[in-house]
Amino acid sequence: MKIMRNLVTTCFVCFGALASAQNLEGLSQYDANAPFGWAVCTSMTSADDYSLTGGGESTASNTITLTSDGEGVDMSSKIKNAINNYSVIILDGSNGDFTVNATMSFSGKSNKTIVGVNNARLCTKFYITPGIKEALDAADVKSKSSSSGTGGTLSNGTSVSEARELATRQTLIDYLGDSSESYQKAGIFGFSNCTNIIMRNIVFVGPGPCDVGGNDLLSLVGSKHFWVDHCEFTDGIDGNFDITKSSDFNTVSWCTFSYTDRAYDHMNSNLIGSSDSENAAYLNTTMAANVWGNKCNQRMPMARAGNIHLVNNYYNCPGNSVAVNPRKNSEFLVENCYFASGVKPFSQSGALSYLFIDCYTEDTYTFQKSGSTTVPYTYSKFDVQFVPEQLTQFAGATLTSPLVIGRESENVTPVSVIAANNDVISVEYYSLTGKRISEPTKGINIVRTIYTNGNVTTQKVLVK
Repeated sequence: MKIMRNLVTTCFVCFGALASAQNLEGLSQYDANAPFGWAVCTSMTSADDYSLTGGGESTASNTITLTSDGEGVDMSSKIKNAINNYSVIILDGSNGDFTVNATMSFSGKSNKTIVGVNNARLCTKFYITPGIKEALDAADVKSKSSSSGTGGTLSNGTSVSEARELATRQTLIDYLGDSSESYQKAGIFGFSNCTNIIMRNIVFVGPGPCDVGGNDLLSLVGSKHFWVDHCEFTDGIDGNFDITKSSDFNTVSWCTFSYTDRAYDHMNSNLIGSSDSENAAYLNTTMAANVWGNKCNQRMPMARAGNIHLVNNYYNCPGNSVAVNPRKNSEFLVENCYFASGVKPFSQSGALSYLFIDCYTEDTYTFQKSGSTTVPYTYSKFDVQFVPEQLTQFAGATLTSPLVIGRESENVTPVSVIAANNDVISVEYYSLTGKRISEPTKGINIVRTIYTNGNVTTQKVLVK
């Protein structure tokens, strides 16, 4: 099948000492390695008109590198201080995992780049133990209803609307002796009303999911222009990564979502929109080249509003309940996505529109459509048959140089020039790999040879 390789951008921006134009190991040939999609738009009709720079160029004065203080030591205050006071934050995993006692919350922050190097992992201190699972089984919580109106009141006086959540939370209160339910705060990052943030190459490890109304590993509330790229999300107690409450213009790319044996219940990975009352003019989100893997059950994603663009994602979570789940006022454009055997691809409820283009399933399934959905921005996509191999190899925290943004353009060299005096009349262009290019395209560096009064000069030019 034909490979479509219209790169979103060919800009190259170099940040700090870690940056190297040649050091792009861990990067797929189909990965533009730069912000794209809804994250670089400013309206539902504009295209590629927002400069998502994060913290900008790394310098000694605006950059901080953190390492762990040791296994189990809470790093929350140091990480929060770094993000509050620096533009570029490098989390270096060479001294072990970063333990976080409770979700680190940020409000009103802008212009930040947060990256991981040397296998940086952010891990919640609390986690679901085999003993907790046994207590939950003894309380038979999975048999309880998850419908609203079936709940009651906890021993700490808190009202809970669902019977399953009520039983789960009461069991944990009794087992842990924690009436404050501090375990609900077992997440990593929460961003409220923040903008222009780049987050790359970080592994997020949660406590394991169960139905306690807890925090997500990463949540965006009212936040815009985030590019979350090449990260791994595992075992969020509520969601792995949720985007809600009028957040807008965000892109999630080359990330992985999964669960381990810590998972007990509520393996609902990604929610866009927290309620049916969400404003449909917001929550525009691009999710490209992501993997939903082991034990993911629902919400891949589920959206209640917004224009949701899914492209080149890999669903390898057999036995799930539903993967792509449009609801209420959402519009879904799903392109070149691959669904492994045993995966239930789709279910909708009241969505405005949904359209599947060139998607593939290993099972027998007819992809559905209702209405039409488009996006205003330029983007790349590649043949759906290459999705499993490419994403298995390159999705997740695979980058060796996460501060390198973009990739070098392909240089081309002219073979013949017909010229008169100062004018270049025609040029034949060939790539350095020998492929003839009839006309240079936008963003490609060319070498132009100019004849001037019998002299030959060569100029390197970026075609705008």
